[in-house]
Amino acid sequence: MKKAKIYYARVDEFWTKEQKLQHLESIDSFKDIKWESIEPDAKHNWLLEGLHTEYEDFIPIGTKEAKSTDGMAAYAIFKAYSGGVKTSRDAWAYNFNSDELSVNILKTIEFYNEQVSKWQNREDKNIKVDDFIKLDDSKINWSNGLKIEVSNHNKIIFDETKIRPSLYRPFTFSYLYFDKSLNERRYQFPSIFPTLKIENHIICIGGYGRKEFAILASNFIPDLNFYGDPQQAFSFYIYDKEGNNCRENITDWALEKFQTHYQDSKITKWDIFHYTYALLHHPHYRQRYAANLKRELPRIPFAPEFQPFATAGKRLTEIHINYEQQPEYRLKHIENKDLPIDWRVEKMRLSKDKTQLKYNDFLTLAGIPPETFAYKLGNRSALDWIIDQYQVSTDKRSGITNDPNRLDDEEYIMRLIKQVITVSLETVKIVAGLPDLGLPKD
Repeated sequence: MKKAKIYYARVDEFWTKEQKLQHLESIDSFKDIKWESIEPDAKHNWLLEGLHTEYEDFIPIGTKEAKSTDGMAAYAIFKAYSGGVKTSRDAWAYNFNSDELSVNILKTIEFYNEQVSKWQNREDKNIKVDDFIKLDDSKINWSNGLKIEVSNHNKIIFDETKIRPSLYRPFTFSYLYFDKSLNERRYQFPSIFPTLKIENHIICIGGYGRKEFAILASNFIPDLNFYGDPQQAFSFYIYDKEGNNCRENITDWALEKFQTHYQDSKITKWDIFHYTYALLHHPHYRQRYAANLKRELPRIPFAPEFQPFATAGKRLTEIHINYEQQPEYRLKHIENKDLPIDWRVEKMRLSKDKTQLKYNDFLTLAGIPPETFAYKLGNRSALDWIIDQYQVSTDKRSGITNDPNRLDDEEYIMRLIKQVITVSLETVKIVAGLPDLGLPKD
């Protein structure tokens, strides 16, 4: 049998749909297209443009094999990792206000339990759950998991302790109803943040398999689509589901690798955590391996020097996790004297030159330094994430309104803006000061 050949042609990835169609219309025959023969690599990847083979020699941050092994057999930096929480009903399961979250979840639980009771007492035992349950977008969003709960006659009891602090998007604090029935997938997070009192540090990595690379440390449960796209989280600790049996998630194998390579027995697992965090911020690493990072989880090279990265990573972790405790950057307040003092946000807007932020009709914040926007998480800067998320929004399906304004702390959002600017500027400064990685130059 004759071996088949695969030919490939591409256009600019940033072309619009109209540009691509116009290009196709301009071609008289497929023979006029500039084709090139392609063959897959050892991992069965066909499109190899931008991939660098030395990437394969670096230490994997995590692997599926490491998840299923123990101790020295786990050949990765982190033994376990997890996608963020997938609720399948964000409007009900998340809210800026914990009281509003309780009200929304209680209504959903009440409606759900009514459906379970009716299912239990149904006359037609052959009817399928899909054909039986009532569809009401104002009260519930049905998912496969929740339908299975109905078919198993499982009722849900509201539990206030399941209201957890969460980071819904970068630097966007929210409350989450963390429940195995009302969250479609919790993945490994019952072992990462098993109880409200458990503390942990995680590194959330986005862009894997899709968009631009993004990374942020947190001490809260993240959403699956943390950067607008699925992400993976790597925690320092792992627990059992009751919050006991705490163990470090960085492998003994990784510790031995780093200590041996740098000939330094004083390197700790926290040092490796911070080293990894800093290295994944390095511009040269992210630029050179952009294509690799879209194909698989990061792999970590040994930098010429360990300690500068560990030190920088520790500081980055501190300011990113404790962003609400950072100093406020001094912005100029331009106030509308014809209006009363007002700290309430509906929807903020940046000026075209990005030096001013219209907070509301009463207040405009001016003097935003351009370096602020150099700190990006995916395709948005940290400040852009704040502007996008901190607005009053009403979900069209459920009618639920999510309001970020705090009655007990009216200036919270204004303060947050200034703190995130401080975080952005310091992040840019720290990243610019990272040593050379000794990687090949493009």
